[in-house]
Amino acid sequence: MDDPIPDSRAILADLIAFPTISRSGNRALVDYVRAVVALAGARVVLTDDGADANMWISVGPEGVPGVVLSGHSDVVPVAGQAWTRDPFVLTAHDGRLYGRGTADMKGFVASALRALLIAARRPLRTPLHLAISFDEEIGCVGVRSLLPLLAALPVRPWLVWIGEPTGLALASGHKGKAAFRVTATGRAAHSALPTQGLNAIHLAADVIGVLRAVQADLIARTVPHPAYDVGYSTIHVGTIRAGEALNIVPATCTLDFEIRDLPGEDVPAIVADIAARAEAIIAPWQRRFPEAAITIAPINAYPGLDTRHPGALAFARAVSGYNGPDCKLAFGTEGGLFAQTLGVPAIICGPGSMDQGHKPDEFITADQLARCDAMLARLIDRLEAGLAVPMQD
Repeated sequence: MDDPIPDSRAILADLIAFPTISRSGNRALVDYVRAVVALAGARVVLTDDGADANMWISVGPEGVPGVVLSGHSDVVPVAGQAWTRDPFVLTAHDGRLYGRGTADMKGFVASALRALLIAARRPLRTPLHLAISFDEEIGCVGVRSLLPLLAALPVRPWLVWIGEPTGLALASGHKGKAAFRVTATGRAAHSALPTQGLNAIHLAADVIGVLRAVQADLIARTVPHPAYDVGYSTIHVGTIRAGEALNIVPATCTLDFEIRDLPGEDVPAIVADIAARAEAIIAPWQRRFPEAAITIAPINAYPGLDTRHPGALAFARAVSGYNGPDCKLAFGTEGGLFAQTLGVPAIICGPGSMDQGHKPDEFITADQLARCDAMLARLIDRLEAGLAVPMQD
């Protein structure tokens, strides 16, 4: 007789106990997952990066296009947050399950693991895959070492299901993101003689003015996209660093900014516009201060997602039960990278709400977790029946 399959709450409790904060490693969680799925006879491939690893787990027939359930294993830090309970112990209260990562997104990973264990006992005609990545929270970094492996498969999957928290609404897209570092270089001097130097913070402040002006231009020329919370591309300055002492004119200042772009936005053109305006800031200073400069360097980027595949969307609506309007997400996911690299449709649908993500006392409701289990049970029924067939555009 087969051993009983643990419920999602029990798996979630195990996952929450691993403090897989980005950049801290996920190896212990990977070893736990590998032991769980090994009992089901699942096929497991790891992409190893020292303390971190991506996982590719499969059950069902080989050589047939399948469905991928995708989730990341890392969570954001808890330091400096006013938690009222241990963030790495799952705590249940009034229908809520508290813990770091419950919503974003170990709740879905727990439900997906349970679904894979169930699917392993069923005579699937279409395979089910589970992709678990690391360091998603710092710019979808970890999954990039998994994607070449998947691109080289003799048969690629035909649908990637990203389980980020959407309240189980079906989302067909999100904005892309490109991050940049501006370095403003001036000349140091004593603050009592500021005209002998060139204040790099002042130069950086002028760049911020440029970024705000370009943002205003984007708003003015864009017809807001109704499916997005913010229906135009945005520019945001997140950090600025400079200065050693109040009485020193700073010679260097760096600031980091990001562009979150709507599908179809020409990001290189936006950056070129910013660079041209920055050059106009620095040009008047360079005769007196030849070292003066403003440089813009890319830090990280991931593509947006804009799935329009009728078959994929119809299938996902049927499985999810979502009958609402077209939904686009304000936050990014790994979906754009999967779609771009593999050339397959991707959708986003998972339990919980990002309103609870990244906050102290993060939680997912027990009802959302149960509804996710039911949704993935419908998916397994379709994979067993062979109703998931390769879809044409």
